[in-house]
Amino acid sequence: MTYSLKVLLLSLLMTFSVAVRAGSIETYSFDTPEKSAIYKRLIEELRCLVCQNQNIAGSNAELAKDLRRQTYEMVSKGATRDEVVDYMVTRYGDFVLYRPPFKLKTVLLWVGPPLFLLISLIFLVNYLRKKPQVAEVTLDKTQRDSVRDLLK
Repeated sequence: MTYSLKVLLLSLLMTFSVAVRAGSIETYSFDTPEKSAIYKRLIEELRCLVCQNQNIAGSNAELAKDLRRQTYEMVSKGATRDEVVDYMVTRYGDFVLYRPPFKLKTVLLWVGPPLFLLISLIFLVNYLRKKPQVAEVTLDKTQRDSVRDLLK
């Protein structure tokens, strides 16, 4: 077998093994469609603390699996959406929410990006105002002739 064929087969094998592993998110059944809807909404809203940029619905991390299981158990026992969110925030902090509440601990999350943008714009405007203007250079006839001769 040639080297390139071996590399191709190895990459295909790795791709299929990852695809099989990625599809192993568990499914749960509920008594009522309302509980199922609450569960689906919650797992979309809660952040995976390991992945940090993914909700627990799409994460394969062990912690995300545990959070999905805990959410399922709470919803199955009749807990409301707010009760589950309060439990998760109490246990893991505001970071578990994609949209953390506006309070003193999270003010930088809400105010930081617009403030950073505003400060950057102020610096850009000041830089452009203070930038030295390029003066227009005028040449007399002999200077123009010498420049033409150099360019030829």
